[in-house]
Amino acid sequence: MQIKGLFTSHPASVGETYGEHMRVALSFAGPLAQAAGAALIHAFLPFLFMTTASLTVKRLYDRMTRRCAACPKAALHRPDLVGARRLGLAAAMVGRGPIDYVI
Repeated sequence: MQIKGLFTSHPASVGETYGEHMRVALSFAGPLAQAAGAALIHAFLPFLFMTTASLTVKRLYDRMTRRCAACPKAALHRPDLVGARRLGLAAAMVGRGPIDYVI
């Protein structure tokens, strides 16, 4: 594999360019970093941030699952969602409301 392929093959596999994939990945990194900080503080001060990390992870999981259901290449990386999408049930199965791509 050429060096360029190291940066473009995975983004292409999910229907994105390198720049698009970076933007999406960074939009997940920020909330995850905040959740990690909240969990670290919660470890020492259990009366603080009691649900912050778990709610953040649940919200991000919901967002990721909805993104996968809408992805044009979902059959490659999430075949379990393809049948539901064909039936028009993807939104009902994996989340509520319209698909969004940013938090």
